[in-house]
Amino acid sequence: MGLVRVLGRFHARIYRLTGGRFVGRVGKAPILLLTTTGRRTGAPRTAPLLYLRDGGQLAIVASFGGHPTHPVWYLNLQANPEVRVQVGRDRFTATARTASAEERERLWPLFVEMYPGYAGYQEKTTREIPVVVLERA
Repeated sequence: MGLVRVLGRFHARIYRLTGGRFVGRVGKAPILLLTTTGRRTGAPRTAPLLYLRDGGQLAIVASFGGHPTHPVWYLNLQANPEVRVQVGRDRFTATARTASAEERERLWPLFVEMYPGYAGYQEKTTREIPVVVLERA
């Protein structure tokens, strides 16, 4: 996991420097930066993540590549749902919450359409991969 962490930090640095002009997409899928507060350390932790716009909110997926456990950023936001988000050059505070069953049912197919890899991640794990809604503060 060390390499993933290093690549994530590099990605976040380039994203911040360029306002998302570089490394702001994976194919057609847009990327945002999500900064959570470490539940054990209290330190800020930033992850580049694919997202969808859902009305005035944003939605992200806690896939962790189909691993059997949730990603650390998801565990962090469960402990402290106040997060910082950067979309391009726009930076703001948001409250994160796990999508309701109805929201997930509606959003999941849109995520799979945007990034088909999500379907494979869900098949790879027994946990239901959470969809997270970010509500701007």
